[in-house]
This record gives sequence, C-alpha cells and structure tokens, in this order.
Amino acid sequence: MASNNLAVLSALDTARTQWYHFTAIVIAGMGFFTDAYDLFCISNISKLLGRLYYYDPSTGKPGKLPHPVNNFVIGVALVGTLTGQLFFGYLGDKLGRKRVYGLTLILMVVCAIWSGLSFGSSPKAVMGTLCFFRFWLGFGIGGDYPLSATIMSEYANKKTRGAFIAAVFAMQGVGIIFAGLVSMIVSKLFLNYYGGKPFSTDPIFSTEPEADYVWRIILMLGAVPALLTYYWRMKMPETARYTALIEGNAKQAASDMGRVLEVEIPADQEKIAQFKSANEYKLFSSEFFQRHGYHLIGTMTTWFLLDIAFYSQNLTQKDIYPTMGLTSAAQDISALGEMFENSRAMFVIALLGTFPGYWFTVFFIEKIGRFYIQLVGFFMMSLFMFIIGMKYDYLNTEEHKWYFAALYGLTFFFANFGPNSTTFVLPAELFPTRVRSTCHALSAASGKAGAMVSAFGVQNYTQDGNVHKIKKAMLILAFTNMLGFCCTFLVTETKGRSLEEISGEDAGQSETQMINRPPTSHPEPTWSDYRKDTP
Repeated sequence: MASNNLAVLSALDTARTQWYHFTAIVIAGMGFFTDAYDLFCISNISKLLGRLYYYDPSTGKPGKLPHPVNNFVIGVALVGTLTGQLFFGYLGDKLGRKRVYGLTLILMVVCAIWSGLSFGSSPKAVMGTLCFFRFWLGFGIGGDYPLSATIMSEYANKKTRGAFIAAVFAMQGVGIIFAGLVSMIVSKLFLNYYGGKPFSTDPIFSTEPEADYVWRIILMLGAVPALLTYYWRMKMPETARYTALIEGNAKQAASDMGRVLEVEIPADQEKIAQFKSANEYKLFSSEFFQRHGYHLIGTMTTWFLLDIAFYSQNLTQKDIYPTMGLTSAAQDISALGEMFENSRAMFVIALLGTFPGYWFTVFFIEKIGRFYIQLVGFFMMSLFMFIIGMKYDYLNTEEHKWYFAALYGLTFFFANFGPNSTTFVLPAELFPTRVRSTCHALSAASGKAGAMVSAFGVQNYTQDGNVHKIKKAMLILAFTNMLGFCCTFLVTETKGRSLEEISGEDAGQSETQMINRPPTSHPEPTWSDYRKDTP
C-alpha cells in the first residue's frame, strides 16, 4: 500500500543528518546568539551608566541609576520582545516564515547600532533615546523566537528534530558568554591603554571619561553577528510545510527541498487537498481548542512560570559575586574596574553554570524526551531555590561560599537542562502548520510576561537587599517552579513523531496505517528512496 503522506514531507522526516541541517542551526542560532548578547550585556552597562550620568558628589557614593530608570533601561527590551513575538509570530503564519525572517535581523542590526549612538545633552535625554532604541531592538529580537523555532522544526528530520531546535536555542548560552567576554575585553582594554582623569577628584569614586565610549562600543558590537547572518537567511528557501500545506504548492515545495536535500522528490499535488482539509481551522475556534487547547495552555503557563524564576535568579548575584571574590564593592573600585569585574563574573557563571545545561539538553533530548527533561528541570530548580531560601543566612558567608556557589550554579544548570530549553522546543512541535508560528509566539510572549513580573515585581520587592525579603522571594520562586512542574502535564511527549502526526494534520493517517497495514505491505518511503543515485 502506498503512503498517503506527501513525498516532500516524508523526505524531510526521514532525511539523514547532513550539512544543510547544521547550516540551518547556525543561521537560526546566530539570531539567538545576538538576542542573548543584546539582552544580557545591558546589566553591566546599566551600572556604568549610573556612574557616568548620575554621579552626585554630595552623596559620597558612586553614581547609580535611579531605580525607576534602571528598571526601564533593563525592562524596556523585554516589553519590545513580547510585542515583537506576537507581531512577527502572526506574520510568520500569514505571510510565510522567510518573508519576515530577514526583517527581524535588519531591525536588530539598525537598533543595536543606534542604541550605541544614543544622544542627548542631559542624562534624561540619553536614557530616553537609549530606551527608545532598546524597545525596537527587543521588537526585532522577539520576532526571532517564533520564526527560528518554526523554521528549524519544519526543516529538521523527526529523529533529531528536538536536538536541532534545542541547538538553535543553545546559541543563547553562547551569546551570554560573549556578552560577558566582550564587555570584559573592551573594559580591560580601556583600563590598560586609555584610562584618563576621573570625573571625580576622589579616586574612590572615579569614573574614567573614556568609559562613555565603552558602553556604546559594546552595544554596537551586537550588530555584527546579525549582519553576518543576513545574507544566508535570505538564501534559505521557504519551508516545505508552509509552501505545500498553507500555500498549496506541492510542486514548489518539492523543488525547493529537492535542491536542499539533493534528491528527486515527486510533487504529489493531488494529495494536498486532504492535508489542507485537516488544517483549515483557525486559532480561536472550537476545533482548535478541542485538539490543542490543553497544549497551548500548557506551553504558555510553563514558559510564564519558568521565566519568573529564571529572570529572578540574579536576586542572589549581588551576594554570590563578592562572596566568591569575583567582584569588589562599588566604592572600592573605578567605573571601568567595576564593569570588568562584573563582566568577568558573568562570564564565569555563564561558562560553568549556564552554558553546559543548554548542551546537555541538545545531547539528551532525543533519548530522555522533552517531557521528562522539563519535569526534572522544574523539580530540581524548585529544590535548590527552596534550600537557598531556607538557608540563605547560612550560605551567604565566607565559610560556606562554595555551597552557595554550587547551589546557585546547579539552579542555572537545571533551568537550561530543563524548562528553559524545552519550553522553546515544545511549542514548535505541538501545533499545526497554519498556526505554529503564532502559537509559539503566544507561548514565548507569555514567558516574557513572566520575565516582566520578575523585573518589575520580584526584583523590585527585594531591591533594598533585605535578607528576609530575599528569603521569602526565593521560597515563592520554589513554589512557582512546582507549579511549572504540575503544568507540564498539560503537554505531551513529541519525540520520534512527525509534525503532522503530532498536530493531527495527517488526519490520523499514520495511526490508521500502522493499525491496518498488512504484514507484507511496504513501509513509508525513506530518504534513500528519493536519492538521485538510488537505482
């Protein structure tokens, strides 16, 4: 019995892992590298901005951004990201993945450069222009989430699809490392070779005039990887699933993927109707909620709860860094010295705690599965945050600093070898082609809403450094992670199945074929059946 599946989809699902898969990972992943670099370097820059623009000799302390200004400088990109996710996610389903994919990169390049050129004759004007461009930078970053995830899921074979999507997201870890590394190198270069007279006559509160160049250079360097990737993004063909199942052009889909896979693929235009009929329902329809309502609730709630905890993990950074001897007190060091030490601390934590977790997910997601990795990750994050909250006074001492560092690093590790990765993967696999990008965008935007709860709620609550408040916040975050653990049961395991099987776009064909297929019938065609050199 011949397969009822489209030949181009079967070819993609059964293709051996080859060069184009890794090319797609790099092209999509460089967007996430840029995203992470732009979003995470700002924490070090905000300290430098305070010392440059808000130094008041009458206070007797180094300059510091007023709390509302600091929140806005750091949080405005999150607002832009949430908005961009919804906007570009919707366009990705309406206009096609490729048509809007390059626009996100252009926006990121232009706004990264203009963020570094923020102008004005007063601190208020500089912060205002910086926040304006940071919002639109976040807007472009937001578009990268649903588009990169959707494109990678629709390009990948079903055997390694989860690992490939996770590898795209793992470039975020590389971006965080480079955010610390670049900030560290640039600040050190200026410290060694371009240090000038301090703004303050008191050397304790010194801020080098050249420091105003440092933060601008660091922000503008964020445009480089995005700019290098643009050409290759524009060369990528539209995904075969969008071309065939949404545009209804099986011939074009077969031609595009034939060139990519270097195989001959029959068009199967006559089979398009049966797939389109199983994919016609809209997002806000009773049929969608009947089929995928629990899945969407699951992906949105778990990403929301994860990001509350994930973005709140820097609650204890101000204690971890000096306890570990990675940073000095602000009043004991110059502005560029403080930036160097904070960048070095970010680099060390990212390299040893954050980065490994991403790649553990890449290596084990197809063995363990998304579902169990997410469950274990949420549980372990909850456990470690509970211990930190209960024993915060005990841990935050010189004597027990290594215990504190270990718990802190393990929390980051299980966030990334856990829900921080799987919440990105699952929405790219669970939903039908017609609304896949939009559903991923809704899930990701829910996550950014959680990040804003962290930035403007949890961190605002603990801004005074009150130990009792920090302990209470950590215990609340432990409970938040357990809620994420429970909400994970709303989603299902997706490994080893095609996107059409998972979403039901094959109208149950795969399951029916497996049940009804006679023992002597031929299996579905594999990649080798389409190879040009196969007789």
